Amino acid sequence: MEYSHKSVLLKETIEYLNIKPEGIYVDGTLGGGGHSEEILKRLTTGKLIAIDRDLDAIKASKERLKNYKNAEYINDNFKNIKEILKSLNIDKVDGILLDLGVSSYQLEEVKRGFSYMKDAPMDMRMDKNSPFSAYDVVNKYSQQELERVIREYGEEKWASRIAKFIVKEREKGEIKTTFQLVEIIKNAVPASARREGPHPAKRTFQAIRIEVNEELKGLDKAIEDMVEVLRGKGRIAIITFHSLEDRIVKNTFKKLENPCTCPPNMPCTCGKKPVVKIITKKPVLPSKEEIETNSRSRSAKLRVAEKL
Repeated sequence: MEYSHKSVLLKETIEYLNIKPEGIYVDGTLGGGGHSEEILKRLTTGKLIAIDRDLDAIKASKERLKNYKNAEYINDNFKNIKEILKSLNIDKVDGILLDLGVSSYQLEEVKRGFSYMKDAPMDMRMDKNSPFSAYDVVNKYSQQELERVIREYGEEKWASRIAKFIVKEREKGEIKTTFQLVEIIKNAVPASARREGPHPAKRTFQAIRIEVNEELKGLDKAIEDMVEVLRGKGRIAIITFHSLEDRIVKNTFKKLENPCTCPPNMPCTCGKKPVVKIITKKPVLPSKEEIETNSRSRSAKLRVAEKL
């Protein structure tokens, strides 16, 4: 099956990374390989470390990038960056890229159950070896737990009703497919709310996916670890797709740029020095043209910081 690997904010991200032909770069979210390919095109004696939790994505991208011999593929979570680099005997790198959330590759692979537009088993696992899937969240979480996940990770104002409807529906039998869940959500969200805004299932699917893959858990620590393994003047570029991710990235960058904990207007006695300089004072947004050709880019934001 052919996949259209759409890399969001591709041109901008590559430019901000300031790629050196002899440098070592990390793509922490390989996905369909779009960003990795652009990095590899710019390397001569340099090297790319391509990381993904999804072994299928690695296999597909390996085929796409088979003409490049200076890429190392790692089936792991980017949050383990220090251990990954240690295992490769790499001390420091020149740049790191993260394209957070679900990849176009995963969305287009129907049987993975990430999309509310295609019927598939309730799965949503980025790591197919994980024993915990969307099925467990939908069928085993209490109404209170479901409401928390949908409200917190989906920022869904109808979270209470959706959770209630899910619990009521599963009394009749297991909820096994994405379209079953979509139908429940549509019944829970009032018709007036369904007529405006995004697809009524979008926020709930996002919430369940985040819960299944623990996407936000430890993200701030992972960013700190990544900055630690950057060389001076090395850059970290992070693309986010919803406000929860973006808030974590923005706040972590701010903390690393201004780590002083002393009271304002008082001399600094804590001794904490800035670690990065934020390059993008405001997030970089996709162009109107990109949004028209790649709808997934609509909510994307790029933030970049440079190691001091």
